[in-house]
Amino acid sequence: MSDDTRAVQRMAWTEAGVTHESDRVIAETPVALVYNGISHVVTMATATHLEELGLGFSLSEGILSSPQQLLDWELTPREQGVELAMTVTGDAFAALKERRRNLTGRTGCGLCGLESLQQAIPPLPPVSCDFQVRHAALQNALSQLEAAQSLKREIGGVHGAAWCNLDGEVELVREDVGRHNALDKLLGALQKQAHSAEGFVIVSSRASYEMVAKVAALGIPLLAAVSAPTSLAIELAHQYGVTLAAYVQPGRHLIYTHADRLAGGS
Repeated sequence: MSDDTRAVQRMAWTEAGVTHESDRVIAETPVALVYNGISHVVTMATATHLEELGLGFSLSEGILSSPQQLLDWELTPREQGVELAMTVTGDAFAALKERRRNLTGRTGCGLCGLESLQQAIPPLPPVSCDFQVRHAALQNALSQLEAAQSLKREIGGVHGAAWCNLDGEVELVREDVGRHNALDKLLGALQKQAHSAEGFVIVSSRASYEMVAKVAALGIPLLAAVSAPTSLAIELAHQYGVTLAAYVQPGRHLIYTHADRLAGGS
């Protein structure tokens, strides 16, 4: 049995009667992120690509300022879940202790246990960008996203986050039961793998303020979402210089901020 699925039994009812069947469902596992021996957060995640999850979370949350500050990592199965123990540099750990918070992540929750609004909405410099993305590239990315999500095709119940080049070709995708985790895994993978600096992220979920902040923290200028944006996501996208496209559906998408980056033609 893989780390990303679980075998279950189910009962199916139809007008013809009741049948008992076996099924596979997406796994949801508690993952504890531990820095230099101190537990910082527990998130409910799909237990794949966990090193990328740790790196992406650390960078997008401002715990690390560069991938080089992550010196080592180790995965340890626990009775209740999985522990991802990360060893970070002394300066990064000192900064973490200064701003340390106790929070418990839950699926779909990005604001659990924060001690102040200042922690929830970090000050970030505006993202600069010297390239444009064609509207057709967003549509191309949408058409490729589902096909690139192998877990979704097999099981369902997962979100996807994909890095796309300027033509909208999906170059990298990560999946997770949590939309924030899928994005953090993708951001971690982008830091580990060579890729063009010119591109954008598309996610299979709505666009929340945390997701805008995460892409802005890594200097990504465009976030596209297949579902709705929140008001705070739009506000922060304006503030952070992020182009926010939402309701990306076949033949139609809406641009809420910095639409000039999508002025390169249809």
